Amino acid sequence: FQDCKKVIRYVKGTCNFGIKFKWTEEFKSTGFSDSDWGGSIDDMKSTSGYCFSSGSGVFSWSSKKQEIVALSTAEAEFVAATTAVNQAL
Repeated sequence: FQDCKKVIRYVKGTCNFGIKFKWTEEFKSTGFSDSDWGGSIDDMKSTSGYCFSSGSGVFSWSSKKQEIVALSTAEAEFVAATTAVNQAL
């Protein structure tokens, strides 16, 4: 019950938060991806991350542990890029 109260207080206090988009003449959408090879000491899995922005605000982002164990930095980067492309599509 205490956890529910904490969540409700958090939602109530952040109702006015949001992503602010400014009007610009030039529409520019960009995306970035990156990885941390072997970042988890427990299972040697890498972490993938990506974000997409449109104009002045980020509208999609993620950071999570990869499902496979990458054998090189290049493989970890490839998995991160693949995840970002899947989200973009």
